[in-house]
Amino acid sequence: MSMTTRREALQILGGIAALGGLPRLAFAAPSQGERRLVFVFLRGGMDALSAVPAYGDPQFAARRGALAVESLKLDGTFGLSAHLGEMYKLYGAGELAVLHAVASPYRGRSHFDGQNLVENGTAKPFGRDTGWLNAALAAKPSSAGPAAFALGQSIPLVLRGPAQVGSWSPSRMPVPEAALLERLGELYRGDALLAQSFATALEAQKIMEGRDGVGGGQQPVVALARAAGEILGKRDGPRVASIDFGGWDTHIGQLGEYGPLTRNLRLLDRSVATLKESLGPAWRHTVVLMVSEFGRTVAPNGSNGTDHGTAGAAFVAGGAVRGGRVIADWPGLGEGALHEGRDLRPTLDMRALFKAALLSQMALDEAALETRVFPGSAGVRPLEGLFG
Repeated sequence: MSMTTRREALQILGGIAALGGLPRLAFAAPSQGERRLVFVFLRGGMDALSAVPAYGDPQFAARRGALAVESLKLDGTFGLSAHLGEMYKLYGAGELAVLHAVASPYRGRSHFDGQNLVENGTAKPFGRDTGWLNAALAAKPSSAGPAAFALGQSIPLVLRGPAQVGSWSPSRMPVPEAALLERLGELYRGDALLAQSFATALEAQKIMEGRDGVGGGQQPVVALARAAGEILGKRDGPRVASIDFGGWDTHIGQLGEYGPLTRNLRLLDRSVATLKESLGPAWRHTVVLMVSEFGRTVAPNGSNGTDHGTAGAAFVAGGAVRGGRVIADWPGLGEGALHEGRDLRPTLDMRALFKAALLSQMALDEAALETRVFPGSAGVRPLEGLFG
């Protein structure tokens, strides 16, 4: 009969955490109030004029050509993609706001540089090696446990820094047998630290599995949304989470039932609805920020897609949002209105949205926002009246 040594057991526990996608840090954290914040990064450059068509602009149909499809009307100028039906319901309920012609300070066309700048919180790519959301958490430290959770394959830059952060992603690896887990539990019972860590791992896995199994038969981003709701929905758990959602770089074949943009818009719609469902009563205290590193060209290219652009659109959802409106200083789509003759021109700094969300959901003061979280941003005022 073989014996399991203490070192082997530690390796097995680490393997359980890795294979099962379990957080490597203590799960529980003291409550920081009822307000929650979720940051969803739409990596790749979402085509804003497909997600939020400016159908009322006199140049829209001519500029967009075949991409000027019908939409769900929000007001006399803007619509919402027909693939965002659940988000349209949230808009009607006052739980979704749309921001248009929004951009970070970045004016290049590199995904890597654009994403890095959005996440690091400075006015230039690679301005620092930590993220603005972690800086905000560090300014309001918790006494124990992770301050936030990253849902995805790794902890993104926006959550890297001194504040403690956990992570989780769905795994396709088999779950360890119950008998093995029971033997490990017996082995750790005499060690207070290991026993607590092992119990935390089991608790986290149980929460992630949920009633119907997180990840089982679901698209990955939808599973991440459900997991985020399960984590933030706990009364004694973290209050901040990030979700990475890639695949928005649509140079080819945006249209069609099986086109990449159609797929992603539907997944985004399902993910938001899933997040609301899994948060339960906590939804009414929640703000969900959905942004991309930049928008795309106004006109389609020769492959029925769009190329890297500048200004784009952002979504803000949640019960703590004063929604049911489009926030835009619309620049227009006329010849002289376009940025560099090809892109939607930015009129709203993305950091104004981030600052407003942190003021509302984390009670940060403006001095901290301008120096520690978004250094050198004194000229960017937080959006007013967006959160209740």
